[in-house]
Amino acid sequence: MQWLNAVIQGVLLGGLYALLAAGLSLMFGVMRIVNLAHGVLAMVAAYLGFIFVNNMGVPWYLAILIVVPIMALVGYALQWGLFNRALSKGGLAPLLVAFGLAVVLTQLLQEIFTADNRRIQIGELGTASIQITDSIYLGWFPIITFIVAVLIIAGVQLFLNRTPLGRAMRAASDDPDTVKLMGIDNRRVYALSTALALATVGLAGMFIGMKTQFSPTYGDLVLIFAFEAVIIGGLGSLWGTLAGGIVLGVAQAVGSQINPSYGLLIGNLVFLAILAFRPQGLFPKAVTT
Repeated sequence: MQWLNAVIQGVLLGGLYALLAAGLSLMFGVMRIVNLAHGVLAMVAAYLGFIFVNNMGVPWYLAILIVVPIMALVGYALQWGLFNRALSKGGLAPLLVAFGLAVVLTQLLQEIFTADNRRIQIGELGTASIQITDSIYLGWFPIITFIVAVLIIAGVQLFLNRTPLGRAMRAASDDPDTVKLMGIDNRRVYALSTALALATVGLAGMFIGMKTQFSPTYGDLVLIFAFEAVIIGGLGSLWGTLAGGIVLGVAQAVGSQINPSYGLLIGNLVFLAILAFRPQGLFPKAVTT
């Protein structure tokens, strides 16, 4: 039962990783940008949630409704002001811009909030659980996180497949030159894509802040988890990202069951093995299909 419990807990943890990685997968799928600022942007969302919930007394669910639109606006502004200019330069420019942005934001967060650990308070929800068997208890918060992750990924996928703007995003990814001939402004499409990606990052950052303690430099670890989930699932594949997050979460949970210090190690070894033997990921399906 202990091993079964570890697998179940790993699946639920994978939902958080998938939610975190969805925005990274979307940006790569539409614009081929590997956003190295992804992790610290999640921390920006977490600190915004901390301000609203802990300092201002806003309920956590209302704080989510505030933080997510703010992060979407931040994404739109970043794409329009920084990434679109970098894309026009080609090559490594977007990667270097994202790296520079990550460094600057991390330092700003440290200056404003110091390096102390923080956590968004959610009251009894953080410890509430449901009993499945005598030895298996499932926390309500991990369950909610997993359900939200599945709904967000399904919603984004439907948006890309069924809406005019979503089809424009897919077209801009497949053939940006032809899209220009059709009268579509790629820069605006990219900005809206990043707004959507950062909205999911904002949601993920809130859930991370409610689940565990965080600091400005915690974004580095968050970026690694997101990147591993995307690579395991397949670059640009949203449903693959969910599968990748679950594989990573289960590997970490099983590793922790063997020895509490083995969790991250086993997760990284699984990532390395998949990267070595199946570098295209488990489900190498483009987000545009």
